[in-house]
Amino acid sequence: MRHEHRSHDHGDQGQGHHCANPSVVAGYERAYQEAQPAAGGRVVAYDLEARETEWEFVPGKKTRAWGYNGQVPGPVLEARVGDVLEVRLKNSLPEPTTIHWHGLRLPAPMDGTENVQRVIAPGETFTYRFFLPDAGTFWYHPHSNETAQLERGLYGALVVRGNGEPELDAERVLVLDDVKLDRKGQVKPAGGMIERHDGRQGGTLLVNGRERPELAMAAGQTERWRIVNSSSARYVRLSIGGRPFRLLGTDGGLVPAPVTMTEVLLAPADRVDIAVGPFAEGETIAVEGLRYNQGSVAPARRRTYATVRVGAAAPSRAAIPATLREIAPLVTGPVVPTREVRLGFKMSLRGVDFTINHEQHHRDEPVRVGELQVWDIVNATKMDHPFHLHGFFFQVLEVNGEAPAYLSWEDTINIPPAGRVRIAWMPDDRPGEWMYHCHILEHHASGMMAHFEVVR
Repeated sequence: MRHEHRSHDHGDQGQGHHCANPSVVAGYERAYQEAQPAAGGRVVAYDLEARETEWEFVPGKKTRAWGYNGQVPGPVLEARVGDVLEVRLKNSLPEPTTIHWHGLRLPAPMDGTENVQRVIAPGETFTYRFFLPDAGTFWYHPHSNETAQLERGLYGALVVRGNGEPELDAERVLVLDDVKLDRKGQVKPAGGMIERHDGRQGGTLLVNGRERPELAMAAGQTERWRIVNSSSARYVRLSIGGRPFRLLGTDGGLVPAPVTMTEVLLAPADRVDIAVGPFAEGETIAVEGLRYNQGSVAPARRRTYATVRVGAAAPSRAAIPATLREIAPLVTGPVVPTREVRLGFKMSLRGVDFTINHEQHHRDEPVRVGELQVWDIVNATKMDHPFHLHGFFFQVLEVNGEAPAYLSWEDTINIPPAGRVRIAWMPDDRPGEWMYHCHILEHHASGMMAHFEVVR
């Protein structure tokens, strides 16, 4: 990790853009130059290398994996609101890749999709650079051949800190995943009609790249857990041994006030920040994914992700205020939707293709900067789909006609089988090409995604 690096040397980014559309290159150059820290901020720079590595998902079994800087997940990237994040990515994989900065409100040329940059070929280097306006728990992953690259281990967490955060005794970043291994401990090849329909769900559950780790925690203390569900398709109905915990934040940062609960549903790509504890000395507590029914997919059975072992008591300084953040509602009172997004499917020679508004890889109408968007996301299938909007946060207005229990900013929301979710969002002044899609990676790859433009 490098700090206070303010050079405008892009490394080999020119290689990453040779033969690219000149307007794409110009957009990248402009976004790179315009990314400057706020007063008191800094440039926080990281070097990442995507490469093959040996990794022990299961203790004692070495797996040929892919990782950033030789680890799974990749390193936790940390910065503060007002900083500029600069990440120089070297691609040492045998195939092209990119990085999508999931949940970040950044310029379109830095979003890391095939629409806004040419993929980074093997041996090339590319530099991402963007301003950080929001505190929260985010993550990064490829947006090129995602079904294979994420399954092999290419993902990592990104923490952006802000002022006035609640004070707890300790903090953990827990990245949840699953992987499908063969008898020799190697990642099974992707494919098959069932996997195409259900999404890929592996039998080995992981926390921070390890199967069923033990987490040591001091009695009497309360910790902040930043949790990312990086699974290709697995929903996690998260329980901490059935004990109550407090929800502090979701995709877009802190919620207005702590919400006490005993379980929370994490769709693929979802994040939550929760306050866990205090517990008593000597307790052993399971971090579990409870049974969950995804509709036409075989129900997920109850599984253990990790075990918390509570040690000797330690003094606590945890202070969680009654008010965490002010969030102004985008919509008050009745509203007419501006768009309907219909998630569907159609049969094909491959078994099933997934669609948006009856098309694979749908091209949607543009939206204008400053014009409120109210979208109805309609699930015309009999299974769950996690809807993800790139580059912008939205507020959930209704799920099947019912208002949510609390106001929050989100970038991913589960759309239940045969369900309807109404969201509201405001396109701020970041014109360019964007996308939205189902974050079950196999559904995204088989067509359940759409492209649209934000225009002035």
